Amino acid sequence: MTVYELGEGAAAEPQRRTRSGRLKMLLVLALCAAPVLGSYLTYFFIRPDARANYGELIQPTRGLPALTLQTLDGQPVAAASLRGQWLLVVVGPSSCAAPCEQRLYAQRQLREMLGRDRDRLDKVWLVTDAGQPKAELRAAVLANPEVTVLRVPRAQIEQWLAPAAGHALDDHLYLVDPLGEWMMRFPADFEPAKVKRDLDRLLRASASWDRAGR
Repeated sequence: MTVYELGEGAAAEPQRRTRSGRLKMLLVLALCAAPVLGSYLTYFFIRPDARANYGELIQPTRGLPALTLQTLDGQPVAAASLRGQWLLVVVGPSSCAAPCEQRLYAQRQLREMLGRDRDRLDKVWLVTDAGQPKAELRAAVLANPEVTVLRVPRAQIEQWLAPAAGHALDDHLYLVDPLGEWMMRFPADFEPAKVKRDLDRLLRASASWDRAGR
């Protein structure tokens, strides 16, 4: 009987080790996710100043899909390369009429207004057709600090980003977090000061786990 019990215990040992390993792995994953979850909880639920966010929160957030991205010169770009930074995104055709130019200008100004946190946010223009922007606009957006300009099929973008009811996809600024999750949409006729307030609060709430650069 004693020999049998010892054999049974030895057989159970690998199972105990497996369970222990899984628990340790889950603990590590929870510790990695905790800062991200904590910053969102701080921003959206604790709110000591009792002010609601200006941008519309996307619930649930939408993860970055496997977009077919290219530079304006036709070089392929991996969608995953966009992760690691906050992204302020403009969507529109290469012709970029006056409202599109205004959004690109506001995008630039908003980033600069972030001061020392500006390097934590990248400006992105997703071009939805096969054309080329006019020379003066291309020169402006590629000036330092340049906008990341990428061509992508419009149908793919529409599977990820979406406008508010009654608006077109091109009407908004979209905010994507460093994990590649689309999490906020700003109004079509946005007020830059209120957009900046949201950006300031989000960057402050995420300061413990997000740093400039990828």
